[in-house]
Amino acid sequence: MKLLKSMVIALLLVPCLLLAQSGTIKGLVTDAENGENIQGADVILVGTIYGAATDLSGNYAIENVPNGEYRMMVSFMGYGKVEKMVTVNSGDVTVNIELSRTTLELSALEVLASRATRETPVAYTNIEKQDMQIRLGSQDIPLILNTTPSVYATNAGGGAGDSRINIRGFNQRNVSIMINGVPVNDMENGWVYWSNWDGVADATSSIQLQRGLSAVNLATPSIGGSMNIITDPAALKQGGKFKQEFGSGAFLKSTLNYNTGLINDKFAFSATVVRKTGDGIVDKAWTDAWAYYFGAAYNINTKNRLEFYALGAPQRHGQNRYKQNIAAYSHDFAKDLDDYDEAALTKYKESKSGLNYNENWNKIDSDIKTKEYFYMYGEKKVDRFASDFLNEIENYYHKPQINLNWYSTINDKLRLSTVAYFSGGSGGGTGTFGDMIWDYASEPTRIVDWNATIAMNQSGLSRKNAVKPEGESVGYLRNSTNRQWTVGAISKLNYKINDDLTAQVGVDWRTAEVVHSREVRNLLGGEYAVNAKYNNSATGDARYTTFYNEFDNSIEDAKVGLGDEINYFFTNNINWVGGFGQVEYTQPLYSVYGMAGYSMIKYSHVNHFMKAENHPGYDETDDGELELNSDWLTAGQVKGGGIVHLTEEFDAFGNFGFVQKAPILDDVIDDAAGTLASDPKNENFNSFEAGVNYRRAAGKVAAKANFYYTQWKNRSMTKSVQAGAGSSQDSDIIFLSGLNQTHMGVEAEVSYQPLKQVRFDGAMGYGMWEFDSDAEGKYRDYETNTTEEYTYAVKGLKVGDMPQTMVAFTTTYMPIKGASIQGVVNWYDRHFSDWDPGSREIGDDGSADRKQSWEAPGYTKIDIHAYYTLPFNVMRTNIQVFAHVFNVLDAMYIQDAVDNSAYNGFDKDHDADDAEVFFGTPRWFNVGLSIGL
Repeated sequence: MKLLKSMVIALLLVPCLLLAQSGTIKGLVTDAENGENIQGADVILVGTIYGAATDLSGNYAIENVPNGEYRMMVSFMGYGKVEKMVTVNSGDVTVNIELSRTTLELSALEVLASRATRETPVAYTNIEKQDMQIRLGSQDIPLILNTTPSVYATNAGGGAGDSRINIRGFNQRNVSIMINGVPVNDMENGWVYWSNWDGVADATSSIQLQRGLSAVNLATPSIGGSMNIITDPAALKQGGKFKQEFGSGAFLKSTLNYNTGLINDKFAFSATVVRKTGDGIVDKAWTDAWAYYFGAAYNINTKNRLEFYALGAPQRHGQNRYKQNIAAYSHDFAKDLDDYDEAALTKYKESKSGLNYNENWNKIDSDIKTKEYFYMYGEKKVDRFASDFLNEIENYYHKPQINLNWYSTINDKLRLSTVAYFSGGSGGGTGTFGDMIWDYASEPTRIVDWNATIAMNQSGLSRKNAVKPEGESVGYLRNSTNRQWTVGAISKLNYKINDDLTAQVGVDWRTAEVVHSREVRNLLGGEYAVNAKYNNSATGDARYTTFYNEFDNSIEDAKVGLGDEINYFFTNNINWVGGFGQVEYTQPLYSVYGMAGYSMIKYSHVNHFMKAENHPGYDETDDGELELNSDWLTAGQVKGGGIVHLTEEFDAFGNFGFVQKAPILDDVIDDAAGTLASDPKNENFNSFEAGVNYRRAAGKVAAKANFYYTQWKNRSMTKSVQAGAGSSQDSDIIFLSGLNQTHMGVEAEVSYQPLKQVRFDGAMGYGMWEFDSDAEGKYRDYETNTTEEYTYAVKGLKVGDMPQTMVAFTTTYMPIKGASIQGVVNWYDRHFSDWDPGSREIGDDGSADRKQSWEAPGYTKIDIHAYYTLPFNVMRTNIQVFAHVFNVLDAMYIQDAVDNSAYNGFDKDHDADDAEVFFGTPRWFNVGLSIGL
């Protein structure tokens, strides 16, 4: 009995003895260079089951570790692993770890790109490489930002690279997009074409989104925000990776990466090549693309370093450009809307493709052989992409960008960062031109009848049975081309005046040439076409009324073949120079900064289809062509702000800005009329922002909240207007000016990690965005090369094209080491459709339609992401498998809408039956595996 009692007592004492003979290893993991805390780093005791991940503040704790000596390993993506021997002896052991980046001084590139830090008084969000790997799933880059406040990104019509992003109610034309510190917005109109940067996501190290006027100190103005994309510098460690992806719509993507590692302590090189194909989820929105990325670094000496970056994405893809009436996608969805007039259901049949309907393609007899011309392929004439169908609209482009960066430490106080860059390429979009034969019976809306159009071109009769020469194409496909090059340089000199005060000055110079034209893409069975306005009811010479090229004097002069220019042909040159100065004063409890910038821009235009003698008062080239030259247009900006560290956990910040934006080219030069604006006006931004940041010292909670108020005066904008069926134009354009609007709202972000295996992240934005004035507009008809002026009733309308209320909630569960499951819920409301100018013209008597734009239904969407890194190596490689399911509940929702745009034959009263929309993509998936060397 005594023995039994002793055994029981011993067993009861075992847990106590074990606890008494164990301890806790805890500490902080930080960046060795800038001291910032690193969250999500793995801390393990090699050869044991013990480990932890750092929390939101970079802290970790490994509890109940038995006494003994252990080899602790700390790792995090983008940093080198650190191993350290640790001894546990019945107590707490504090081990703080500094991780060094595995790349050649990324921080210098971050300075060049004006990256915000904790001391920067702006609202910003960082998206790191691991975030992109777990959530992006080969979507376009903007869609990764849908978990940040006041951001709305959609894939628009569903074509590869056709996505768009809005921030605080401003579209991407008014968001500064930079790759490695170099602006990539179009120099003519500010737009960003994501298909040009298709491979960037695979080589992105991090993205920082600064909302509002931002702290970016280039003279380039942005009102919505600044998006800094930093690509992977050359890695110090040799290795590589192969990734294979599969997805809905026969999607296939292969990515191959290799790094040489640091050679002779001087040089390193990295390369990534991507191949992507797919049929598309939306009807015939196929993709056929390559992408490449090269990065190199060379340490000249301890004070000077060079970096080289080259990236590009030659691609071609089918597009779904036009929104449709709701009923064209789903009669049931339309009926469920209270403000949908069911009489409109008789106008639109429901497409057999449902939400994936695309009117921009049709079947073609595969026995019919037609050649196509694309400038990006040189003078080569190529076969159609597919033998059995033909896209009315597709996009093709290749725009490589090459950067050479030089970082020089002149002395302890002076540091110079300079980038010289080149970007150039060719491509464009396609569409119909002339007198097509349309099929109105097969689908809800018109589609081209290719076979009938080809037969018409080969015959001697027009669509209206007027006599024409056999083989004369009166309806055909055209390319709208864009051939361009840009050369520029950005240089920033940093001067450390003392320990508290730093100054920076910089210059930004760019020059670009852009050639615009339309060219014959496919003659659709004919032998030639005529570059003139066509009258399908007339015969003989009367069938053509106006020559598009003023140098043509006869139909014979105007005959064109495959690849020849038609409709318009001109060259624009843009010259830009800007400079800025900035000072920053930092104390332990606060920091403040201020900057001022000044820029000048000049436009020139040579119209190869216009005779100078027909446009008196302007310049003439040696060939007699019209030449327009603007004066230098100037603009300035002043920005400033400060941040106060109220406690170790609380910061409060504020910033303001007064910014001018010089007119875009389209507001200065009217290429259709051949005229120059006499007194173009600057746009003006006034903005104020204030907020607080909170980070709990224990590391479980972090939060941000802010308020913003922005006024935009004398805004200029363009709006595309779909031309009616039967027109040779797919769209006309309205150029608006004198528009005022106010945007204000509140934003918040919060992160909470109650356990090391579970993390919650939330973001919200509530906006109040409204137009404050009516707008003047010029309606440009590219078919007739004419421009008409109108005034549009816009005052009081809500700013649409983006929900004014958004919430994103993310839950991440890490059940075991190397595994992660993440669910993302997005909720949107107060989604006012983009206003359509067609019904907003103010009459001569002052009458106007001022009813509010249609409000699309709010919606919720859920995505699921997961990955697992196998806990063992196979032939010295590590393997990760991953999966993404987007819109997992297969929700049916409207993601993009235009008010009063539908041609339904009924009164337009800004209800659901008058809107045209894009639905969100039905449930789809992306899966794959990654093999690392």
